[in-house]
Amino acid sequence: MSDPNCGVAHGAPADEATGRVLVVVFASPVAEVLLRWAPELGFRVQLLDPDPVRGAELGDFAGVDGELADADVVVTDHHRPELGGVLRDALGLGARWAGVMGNPRHEGPHVAALAALGVPPEEIARVHRPIGLDIGSRTPAEIALSTLAGLLADRNGRSGGFAHRPT
Repeated sequence: MSDPNCGVAHGAPADEATGRVLVVVFASPVAEVLLRWAPELGFRVQLLDPDPVRGAELGDFAGVDGELADADVVVTDHHRPELGGVLRDALGLGARWAGVMGNPRHEGPHVAALAALGVPPEEIARVHRPIGLDIGSRTPAEIALSTLAGLLADRNGRSGGFAHRPT
């Protein structure tokens, strides 16, 4: 097979992993699905939840495997009081990509939380919200699928829509 993508589609192993780390912030039903599915898409995954009662593995970004500059940070619960601090730390440590799940019809609570912590507006603007592809997601699995598809499109330099461009 001359096309390496065709070989991978037919079951041949990919030449190398992406090296990307997906940091899933806050244990949640969506986080559970992301942690299960993302490795199949070449991500190394880690859960970060500062609340040990919620079954967290990590308390801060110190335990993130690899450089945060190669990490995609996905916040799965925008109601948590730790939201601002976690995002501030992710941005300050140079996360490659950061996003917060939430309803696009309302301003995300991360904006006020980060502003209150003194994060400059240009850094706040780096946080994506909403995240994922617009597929009408409702269930945790649908939201995770949408999120992972959006991250794959970003990783591959694509728009994530149905309009395909020649390679």
